[in-house]
Amino acid sequence: MGITEYVLLGLVAVTGVYLVTIYNNLVRLKHTVTKNWSNIDVLLKQRHDELPNLVETCKGYMKHERETLEAVMKARSAVASARQAGDIAALGPAEGALRMGLGSLFAVAEAYPDLKANESFRHVQTRISQLENAIADRRELYNATVNNLNVRIEQFPDVFVARNLGFQAADLLEFEEPELKNVDMQKLFS
Repeated sequence: MGITEYVLLGLVAVTGVYLVTIYNNLVRLKHTVTKNWSNIDVLLKQRHDELPNLVETCKGYMKHERETLEAVMKARSAVASARQAGDIAALGPAEGALRMGLGSLFAVAEAYPDLKANESFRHVQTRISQLENAIADRRELYNATVNNLNVRIEQFPDVFVARNLGFQAADLLEFEEPELKNVDMQKLFS
């Protein structure tokens, strides 16, 4: 074997190692997206399990607020359906509706001093608020990872490996526009 063959063999080996490295990085990102979604899913399920407790606690006090309670349970069902299907696109609007419903429920609860003083209500309200904060944190991490994956599968030379091996872009978890607007706290508590 001459020097040319060694150079070609070396180039093939370096190219092979480089392609394997690209593939392994794409696989790592894909699984990180899946793991981050699972972390959100766990929190959504925990919040899903807390909502009936909240509604049951409120029912005894809020006899005239049936629509508010039903809106929360309907939104809860929509979030559960989207979550179980892994439908990120449907989860955003469902989450927006649920958060609006919870906001309304907590605002209406202000008119019921006995309810606000109820230990069970305060506990569930605190637990749901903690879960909401954790979901927001995990959503940020999930979206960052999705963005990294989506950029990598479109970058040169990764795009060739991604296309040939079937890597797909992942969806960001986005909430509806009303969710992003500032809440008028004065209006909620007047």
